[in-house]
Amino acid sequence: MSLQTITDELRQQVGNHAPFSAIIKFHFGDDGVIRIDGSGAAAVVDNDDADADCTVHVTMDNFKEIAAGTLNPQMAFMSGKLRVEGDISLAMQLGSILG
Repeated sequence: MSLQTITDELRQQVGNHAPFSAIIKFHFGDDGVIRIDGSGAAAVVDNDDADADCTVHVTMDNFKEIAAGTLNPQMAFMSGKLRVEGDISLAMQLGSILG
């Protein structure tokens, strides 16, 4: 699954209304970024590496496992597979769009 495929799927899941009014960015290292901007009237999902209120650092493989439900996000965080910068309470709201 490519960065573009994941971006398109998140764009479809988020729709016009993100479940938060902030900017969250997934940083996949060399594989790129996905940014969900819920701060405006309509949500925007893109690949801009711009500032965010919360940045989740995770490999693309671990992200796919979290989205598929085969890797528990809390366990990924506690084992160092996932790292959060910024407002951690925003990261906790991601379950509503990741499944």
